[in-house]
Amino acid sequence: MTQTTQTPHTPSILGAEYEAIAAKYRPIFDRIRATALQREQQRELGAEPIRWLKEARFGALRVPVAFGGDGATLPQLFQILVELSEADSNITQALRGHFAFVEDRLNAPRDAANEVWLRRFAAGDLAGNAWTEVGDVAIGDVITRVSQKDGRWVVNGRKFYSTGSIFADWVDLYARRDGDNLDVIAAVRARQPGVTHKDDWDGFGQRTTGSGTSIYENADVDEENIFPFASRFKYQTAFYQLFHLSTLAGIAHAITRDAAQQVRDRRRIFSTGNAPSVAQDVQVQQVVGEVAAAAYAAEATAVRAAFAAQRAYDTHWAGDAEAERQANIEAELESAQGQVVISDLVLRAATQFFNALGASAASSSKSLDRHWRNARTVASHNPVIYKARIIGDWRINGTEPPYVWQIGAGPAKASPSEPVKAA
Repeated sequence: MTQTTQTPHTPSILGAEYEAIAAKYRPIFDRIRATALQREQQRELGAEPIRWLKEARFGALRVPVAFGGDGATLPQLFQILVELSEADSNITQALRGHFAFVEDRLNAPRDAANEVWLRRFAAGDLAGNAWTEVGDVAIGDVITRVSQKDGRWVVNGRKFYSTGSIFADWVDLYARRDGDNLDVIAAVRARQPGVTHKDDWDGFGQRTTGSGTSIYENADVDEENIFPFASRFKYQTAFYQLFHLSTLAGIAHAITRDAAQQVRDRRRIFSTGNAPSVAQDVQVQQVVGEVAAAAYAAEATAVRAAFAAQRAYDTHWAGDAEAERQANIEAELESAQGQVVISDLVLRAATQFFNALGASAASSSKSLDRHWRNARTVASHNPVIYKARIIGDWRINGTEPPYVWQIGAGPAKASPSEPVKAA
């Protein structure tokens, strides 16, 4: 009998509508799960699974029902991303930039121009990410430029870690505007002359996310799709981190699933074991139980932290600046505390579950090492040691956490507006 890693979600935690929302997408998750190993072994990008989700309007999870979306809360979003990540964590990662851009538009004034974006998401449009520049770019600086040419706005620059852009309709691009030197977000059409996407990400994990170089050469961008970076939604760093927490929790569930299946299917035993079958060996059962407990704790922590982000979203519309500031502090700290705990927890589980298996588990045909590689890659995105320090500084000194952070070469430079956060 095959055991499922999914657990029932009570209405008191995620709302009565969660199961109805999730039920629409679980058949797609099953298809994604069934083909995930093939993609991993052949290093095949997730274009087809992304298409399945796009056709189902998965990208409109957070879009209000009135505009054609599912109207999911943030805890509901991140819970369903745990389920998707258990099927294939690469697909979740590829959609990270999209959901961040959706969240930004959800926090923008509900005017006619912004309604256009909500309708686009509801119709299935997806956004990718193009923020980070590599090489000799000083902290606080950005080389990519938005400028005017022949009476139109164009983008010129080169980005790396352009996760999901290769699959997308739009690109959420960070740049600096000529003339006023304002840091901006430009929503650029992903399929147009002057835009090139390269699948040149060479990481040992999360290999099929479509993360790599994107190049912009006089690529058009409509003036109404250029937004001041200073207006970006305030809990964005927490939001990006919550994506990683949900991804790691999903990986932990995939580890539990594969560990239990491998033990069930194993016929050879050790003379030093405790039972005539591995499945009945109490020490092996203990290992799988501990891995399952780690997955439970990772999921519970990720979803709990998402409630803090929901409060930040809610207070944004309440008109109380101090309440919003406090909510954003909580969102940042809760996502950071979750990161510190979940990163080690899942990485340990990704190694520990091999204790329940034999040497054959190391066979490349099974690719069980992908769980550790994927978890290690996700956990490396935002330096966990600095997050731990930020938490400690808050607890000891009451120092407000940074909401946007920088990465670059050399000493910090003064920036005319907010600095760029690494993807």
